[in-house]
Amino acid sequence: MALSPKFNEAGLIPAIAQDAETGEVLMMAWMNAEALAQTLATRQAVYWSRSRRELWRKGASSGHTQEVLDIRVDCDQDTLLLSVRQTGAACHTGRKSCFYRSVTDAESLDNRSAPPEAS
Repeated sequence: MALSPKFNEAGLIPAIAQDAETGEVLMMAWMNAEALAQTLATRQAVYWSRSRRELWRKGASSGHTQEVLDIRVDCDQDTLLLSVRQTGAACHTGRKSCFYRSVTDAESLDNRSAPPEAS
């Protein structure tokens, strides 16, 4: 099957970066067609910054780079999975992974959107 990524209405596709050695999910970012093309050409992760509205090579300013070893597309071709060799932290907070928070109390989570009870 030919690669035919399904970009959303903004021209973007989610890209999940996963540590090639450990399998840990490091981060999720967005790619447009140019970011994907540059990533394929250089084997360095390039993403699209929605806030700055520009391409950004992961680690260009921090040195925390991602060497892309493999790229997979899901069955619907609407999400990419990058297997990377991470140098330094993947998260802008300085942590290895952006997924460092655990959601363990579903009831509390559900109640956050519920209106307060009357006294």
